[in-house]
Amino acid sequence: MLQRLVSCIVAILVTTSIFSQAPKKHTPSEIYHAIQKLNFLGTALYIAAHPDDENTRLISYLSNEVKARTGYLSLTRGDGGQNIIGPELRELLGVLRTQELLKARSIDGGEQFFSRANDFGYSKHPDETLKIWNKKEILGDVVRTIRTFKPDIIINRFDHRSPGSTHGHHTSSAMLSVEAFELANNQDSYSKQLETTEVWKPQRLFFNTSWWFYGSQEKFEKADKSKMLNVDIGVYYPMLGISNNEIAAIASSQHLCQGFGRLSQRGTTQEYVELLKGDLPKNKNDLFEGINTTWSRIEGGNAIGAILTKVEKEFNFKNPSIHIPELVKAYALLQNSKDEHWKTLKSLELRNIIKDLAGLHLEAFAAAPEANPGETVDVSIEVINRSNSPILLKKIILQENGEKHENITLTENLRIDLKSKLLIPENTKYTNPYWLNEKGTLGMYTVKNKTFLGMPETPRAFKATYVLDFNGSEITFTKPVVFKHGKRDKGELFQPFEIVPEATASFKDKVLIFADNKSKKVGITIKAHKNNIKGEVQLCFDKTWQVEQETKAFNIAKKGDEQIIYFELSPPENENESFISPIIKVNGKEISKELVTIAYDHIPTQTILLPSKAKVVRLNIKKAGENIGYIMGAGDKVPTSLEQIGYTVHTIDPSSITKGSLQKYDAVVLGIRAYNVVEELKFKQPFLLDYVKEGGNLIVQYNTAGRWGKQIENLAPYTLEISRDRVTDENSEVKILAKNHSLINFPNTITEKDFNGWVQERGLYFPNKWDRQFSPILQMKDQGESAKKGSLLVAPYGKGNYIYTGLSFFRELPAGVPGAYKLFSNMISIGKDNVESNIKVKG
Repeated sequence: MLQRLVSCIVAILVTTSIFSQAPKKHTPSEIYHAIQKLNFLGTALYIAAHPDDENTRLISYLSNEVKARTGYLSLTRGDGGQNIIGPELRELLGVLRTQELLKARSIDGGEQFFSRANDFGYSKHPDETLKIWNKKEILGDVVRTIRTFKPDIIINRFDHRSPGSTHGHHTSSAMLSVEAFELANNQDSYSKQLETTEVWKPQRLFFNTSWWFYGSQEKFEKADKSKMLNVDIGVYYPMLGISNNEIAAIASSQHLCQGFGRLSQRGTTQEYVELLKGDLPKNKNDLFEGINTTWSRIEGGNAIGAILTKVEKEFNFKNPSIHIPELVKAYALLQNSKDEHWKTLKSLELRNIIKDLAGLHLEAFAAAPEANPGETVDVSIEVINRSNSPILLKKIILQENGEKHENITLTENLRIDLKSKLLIPENTKYTNPYWLNEKGTLGMYTVKNKTFLGMPETPRAFKATYVLDFNGSEITFTKPVVFKHGKRDKGELFQPFEIVPEATASFKDKVLIFADNKSKKVGITIKAHKNNIKGEVQLCFDKTWQVEQETKAFNIAKKGDEQIIYFELSPPENENESFISPIIKVNGKEISKELVTIAYDHIPTQTILLPSKAKVVRLNIKKAGENIGYIMGAGDKVPTSLEQIGYTVHTIDPSSITKGSLQKYDAVVLGIRAYNVVEELKFKQPFLLDYVKEGGNLIVQYNTAGRWGKQIENLAPYTLEISRDRVTDENSEVKILAKNHSLINFPNTITEKDFNGWVQERGLYFPNKWDRQFSPILQMKDQGESAKKGSLLVAPYGKGNYIYTGLSFFRELPAGVPGAYKLFSNMISIGKDNVESNIKVKG
């Protein structure tokens, strides 16, 4: 029931992402809520570093209680985080988290913005962060957002005065906000932006403080609050039947890939902000005090405000459509305003409210979910006026110079069904997240089309434009062309209408390991995105490698079908790292992209075009053992990587684990955060430890301690405490402490050189306390910090070995890092050097 209420609420708010969403139907209470927001001309901008950093309680309060236009600027898209619901990492995780943010904003009523900053992973200091991000450019993005969004107040999530005390991205977001607060009003700062924006002076800058930043509730109670304001974010909305905190909980729970699902809180709750810049309001409960947020803010606004205030005061909940003439009159007056900013914003709000008052149903459906440039697509159009207001459909336009449907009277509740053709121009860009179209840097995405800067996603290429006449006043509505279909188990479904290439190519494995000089068959999967497609696919490779035939033909009859073309690839004699990539040649075009789909129930389905490539590694690697049991945790691609070096990997269902059931495996590996996300493991831990005691090798990859340092019970056979220790510099020096340990010498000899070429980080959540039975194998540190010895720990237990590692194998193995493969092989092989020696002696 609560979810249904919120789903109804969100559509009436400023919606930031409507693709793949079913058309919303709004109750009179929700329409009234929108009219209240229409009569507030004030703006707030919340700024932080990542998806899930935002305070949804305060965003919802500002949007739904204060009625302010409220935005969240997340400097990054969260690409460097982990994912507890699936395998997406890096740029694919960024796409997923972008959509989770948009879903959260659709619930709490905010709008979403981004900079070009790339989440390159955990950073311990803002100096490092700003250097990697390219401070000048990202600061310019913050300035641009302020100049475009024009907030009256800005609220920072983090404290700019505490560098080095928390994530460098967090502090950097606050530091950039403080600097941009002044620069946004400076004609000489980022002056080129002023060709499309104008300078803007926010009135106040706040820091969203709490007892958390003071270390304890007791310390916060004693803190100087002379510059603090506080508001009750637990307020209840009778018109909506839900409290602010309940809305906020549902909004933040959309960050599922980060495990942010949480319980709702109810009742009075105080939220604090500390004034950093601007004048201090006398009313410590009103962030907008002294700022004109009425219609008198714009020239000619008083007349508009008089109409809309009257509508709000006399709103007819039984028959809301009687207010259409008044709102149409207000809309016409608004078009005379010289304030383009407020005219654009409030015109959109008025159009949406008028549409809802009339019960207007305006939809355009493509006959297929995707099309190619140059193709013609059938489009079905539905128009219904579900009020008794006289409305004339003057015309519908799908594209310039296309067919138009004109002068149709919309009789009450009579559905108008129209058919049209949509020609996709040959020069139409493929659908793709705009920030992934060009190769970026470690710290920043490359965006050539500057009009996209700040946008949460790429604008849709095709929309239907409806020009309606309301008793002599024309109002234009636009709706994106979507694909609608039905499933028996899910009902009516909507998804974006995509523009894709005629064919795409992909490799099943993104890393191919050649452990000797024998050739391998490499399959390229060609997927057809149109019927009857044929052409050639060429395998591109470094000339130190060899292919028996570089180009082969393919022929696919049906759209959506696939064909795998195999190439025989031979490695060089010596160790080597390189990349291979395909080029599809069809109809005079060359295509080198793969199409990746991200599909979860809580977000719209996403399709992403990425460069198609695979890393090939000639690696002199040895291994002992054959069969690996793998217990999946939060999701990783380690099993596939182990198969690349010749292991047979069996996925183990935790529920199937019983005493003795694991002894058939040479090693059992637990995926990342397995104990955090697989509840059943705490009941199966005795069997796992029995497996070790009877001679097995158990490898546990990183887990996290509870937020308050609560340890996982019985994680190891001996005392082992997980900390938040991590080494974020992937190039930091690694010292081998246990040079004579078999883990370093069998079956592969590990040296410091094997830690070259690692990606993003060394590791995370290292233990910092352990029993003397454990042997620390490695030592590493970030610059300016103490050495960390907990990245790889091994302890004998009974006849077997228990290994705990915080090293980021889940990143290194899919990236094809040779040294990571050798070290993991040694971990699996531990204890088998004695077996091998015995075999040799017997032989």
